Amino acid sequence: MRSPVELSAPTFPAPRAADAQPETPYEQYVYAYPHQKAYRLLEDGPLLSELWSRERLDALSLYVHVPFCEMRCGFCNLFTRTGAPEEVTNAFLATLERQARVTREALEAKGDPIRFTLAAFGGGTPTYLTARELSTLCDIAENVMGADLRAASWSVETSPQTATADRVSVLAERGATRLSIGVQSFIDEEARAAVRPQKRAEVESALARLKEAKFPILNIDLIYGIDGQTERTFQVSLDAALAWEPEEVYLYPLYVRPLTGLSTRHATTLQDWNDQRLRLYRHGRDHLLSAGYEQTSMRVFRRIGTAAADDTDGSGISEYNQQAGMVGLGVGARSFTTDLHYTTDYAVAVPEVRRIIDDYIATPTERFRSAQWAFPMDGSERRRMYVLQHLLEAGGLRPTAYEKLFGTRFEDDFGPQLTTLRERHWLRERNGASALTPDGMAWADAVGPMFFSEHVKHNMSTYRDR
Repeated sequence: MRSPVELSAPTFPAPRAADAQPETPYEQYVYAYPHQKAYRLLEDGPLLSELWSRERLDALSLYVHVPFCEMRCGFCNLFTRTGAPEEVTNAFLATLERQARVTREALEAKGDPIRFTLAAFGGGTPTYLTARELSTLCDIAENVMGADLRAASWSVETSPQTATADRVSVLAERGATRLSIGVQSFIDEEARAAVRPQKRAEVESALARLKEAKFPILNIDLIYGIDGQTERTFQVSLDAALAWEPEEVYLYPLYVRPLTGLSTRHATTLQDWNDQRLRLYRHGRDHLLSAGYEQTSMRVFRRIGTAAADDTDGSGISEYNQQAGMVGLGVGARSFTTDLHYTTDYAVAVPEVRRIIDDYIATPTERFRSAQWAFPMDGSERRRMYVLQHLLEAGGLRPTAYEKLFGTRFEDDFGPQLTTLRERHWLRERNGASALTPDGMAWADAVGPMFFSEHVKHNMSTYRDR
């Protein structure tokens, strides 16, 4: 493992004042706070049994990170390896089982019964694993960790190439409630421009298999901001997705990050690109709203009257569902307790990803009993996490609930940020909640970083991309 001292090259903008005006609508995708780049290696991390002894264990979430894909998309900066041979995937699953056993022992050390109400297999692409390996993965979750996958809301990510009949059959038989497929674009030329070579016929075949399996929730991911993409071409993908009547549609703005395939390839100026993405976002939003979907966050649209709209937990671990009680398994997975968020090492560059996966497979079982890379969550950080979890959702944040939980006023704790949001007409009071306006929601990726602490911004700015 590398020491925190070696993570020293700045790759993020310098921290700005809390009340400074955001310069771009696409500053930072906030799906969990703090970002993994804020974590640092602990020299002598606490035992998991100590961390979890202070937590409720009757409503846990299980997240399993499968760090494998058949290909790396040009926009992807996730922790994943492409083309892993069977010997590596089998070794990963064997290590995952060892990690699961000691993790369950740590949870049960308190003596209280444990129960998982949510579960998600993410990555990477979990369905990169063969049908046999997927069955093994489910066995580890159920028989080793003790998660009842048929009773929990359980989400799995897949891709057009790996959503094969045998894999889909395993997930259906084991009770998956939500399948999310990354399509990104139904236009072959746009898929190639995003460095995701796929054919529409392959996408449609995969969607047919998912619909035939009758999962309660089907989600389709689309991306906007691809070179050459227009409202007309985006409309083609939107209508192609809607033809499958998905319960959810996620609209993601394209980001270009260091060490990704698109990091040097996007052709337009930043301002032109921002304008393009905002236009496409608004076009997609309005089209989905007119088609009977409700917007629950900048990215998430759920079809009214379906299981997705009725399920506040998102049939899995949703974008901003970050309560203490998340148990992560697998290299790259994060766990959340009240006082500490912890994970394993993390990288994007291919050589580093392979090294970290090899290190994970070689990790002695005893090492899994302690937290490794981590970030401490004091009262201030918990407040910020709560704000991001609620304010970036359509329902907004209720100041009375905030004050009851933390004993301080939302307005007092974050006055400068709230002033900026009101000056930009991005915040409104509605039904007892402070909620983003439609324009505020469009700028949600700029709103989120306004609430980052100086500690988090410093750690992120001194992280070396690798």
